[in-house]
Amino acid sequence: LVLSLVALRLAARPARGNLTFGLKRAEILSAQVNGAALLVLAALIVYAAIRRLVEPAQVGGWTVVVVALGGLVVNLVATWQLAQADRRNMAVEGSFRHLLTDLYAFAGTLVAGLVIVTTGFDRADPIASLAVAALMVWAAYGLLKHSGRVLLEMSPEGLDVVEIGQAIAEHPGVSSVHDLHVWQIATGFPALSAHVLVRPGDDCHGIRRALEMMLGARFALEHTTLQVDHERSHELLSVEPAHPREE
Repeated sequence: LVLSLVALRLAARPARGNLTFGLKRAEILSAQVNGAALLVLAALIVYAAIRRLVEPAQVGGWTVVVVALGGLVVNLVATWQLAQADRRNMAVEGSFRHLLTDLYAFAGTLVAGLVIVTTGFDRADPIASLAVAALMVWAAYGLLKHSGRVLLEMSPEGLDVVEIGQAIAEHPGVSSVHDLHVWQIATGFPALSAHVLVRPGDDCHGIRRALEMMLGARFALEHTTLQVDHERSHELLSVEPAHPREE
């Protein structure tokens, strides 16, 4: 939670100096750290659970139940509060998944404690731990996948680059589009750049403004950089002599 709060404060800082986009990707790095931390914790839990499966230890069933109930209530309140925040932000989503896995852990511990109390089956605790570790790995995979897409500058999910390119190419006056790039700077901050060629004699600036409006309305792309040039004529240049040649 502390890491996410720090990342949110850094991401809110305005752009200045060499930081032309500010520190908006601090939230992406926070999500990467949260995802990696979940993987490490899952590995430690699996290791400890396997040891307890091989050599079961005596566990106080009622102690497990009481501790699990307390943790379950606290994490349930915290998870519910964080669920109201904007989870499109990856820093918030990372904290939410951390709390959610803690919630699953306490729920699994509660079930294991009840099984131990009613049946005396001590291996219920490490089995529940393995189930929680699997959920942690799944949560980590989601965080690393989504934040990795941003760091690798892949196109944002839900935006079809081919469809965007066709929409630009089919716009009135456009001859062709080249060097089309669509990526995501941070959560909710997609960007596009492209080189567009228009027919000779057409209004480059007018077509650029029309393309920007179309991209914003149709694809919610507000940060666009379009280089619009006239298409070059493929006809050969014909040069006539200044004075007729004397025979």
